[in-house]
Amino acid sequence: MKKLLKIVVICVLVLCALLVVTISLTIGWRPFVGPKTRALTDRKFESTPARVERGSRLAHDTGCIFCHSPHDFKAPGQPVPPGRELSGQVLQYTDLPGRISPPNLTPDKETGAGNWTDDQLARAIREGIGHDGRALFPMMPYQHLRHMSDEDLASIIVYLRSVPAVHSEVPKTEIIFPVKYLIRSAPEPVTEPVPEPDRSNNVKWGGYLVTRSGCEDCHTPAVKGQKVPGMDLAGGFTLTEPSGTATSANITPDASGISYYDEALFIQALRTGLVKARQLSPIMPYSEYKYLSDDELKAMFAYLRTLKPVKHRVDNSLPPTKCKLCRGKHGAGDQN
Repeated sequence: MKKLLKIVVICVLVLCALLVVTISLTIGWRPFVGPKTRALTDRKFESTPARVERGSRLAHDTGCIFCHSPHDFKAPGQPVPPGRELSGQVLQYTDLPGRISPPNLTPDKETGAGNWTDDQLARAIREGIGHDGRALFPMMPYQHLRHMSDEDLASIIVYLRSVPAVHSEVPKTEIIFPVKYLIRSAPEPVTEPVPEPDRSNNVKWGGYLVTRSGCEDCHTPAVKGQKVPGMDLAGGFTLTEPSGTATSANITPDASGISYYDEALFIQALRTGLVKARQLSPIMPYSEYKYLSDDELKAMFAYLRTLKPVKHRVDNSLPPTKCKLCRGKHGAGDQN
């Protein structure tokens, strides 16, 4: 009997050791122990007219207003109803792992961010930790915004403090198992200063702007949340919302991408949603990019021209078919 018990104990210990090694080499321990986070500070960002103006533009460019505001999906361009900017919404995209609700970011003390500290906002924006300490769903693009300069961050927060308070209760985000635990592995603290980008080099500045604007999130195909290798910014990410379904375009300088664009056409597309006579889907938030300056748009275009060309045809005017490159289904998928 003692020998059998000894064998059982050894087997249990071996299984536990295997489990520890398996977890360590795969998902890691963050889903169990919680996300990486840093202690909050009492820092306060000084409000200046320059920061408010800069933050207003950045809140559009980085998607704050687009994602944290309700939209009239029946109206052209999906406008935000007047007076509802930044008052929160429940995202209407299909295939989300639960209910994703970007919260009310206005200074309302009962339903918004009026009681959140500047550093709570800063930590959420760049590090993916909500004011209540939970890991944010990575549709909040903190993994890109972590590269945003300290001054850009300060300007956004100062702007958020300046907007009118809107009393708007938004249902809490409820993410399904196991995703609600797996996302705890994503946040990373920002503990070093992030300097301003080098504006003397148009390509480097453009790279900073493309990253800050989150272009990669929508223009790079993904399978189960993981980017498809070798398909950076080559299109193929499909989104469905009340206004319809659209697959993101290939924006690499390949013939199947935007090799035919020049600066003027790029600026027209980002400002108006028109590529010559073709109207882009409003799922592409071109209404937000009109706040970028011509110099910023030119820098973004200069950077995109340096990307590795990827042959990947996407055509939303055609019925969706299986694509072996991006592993999804979209118009012209069978032509790849």
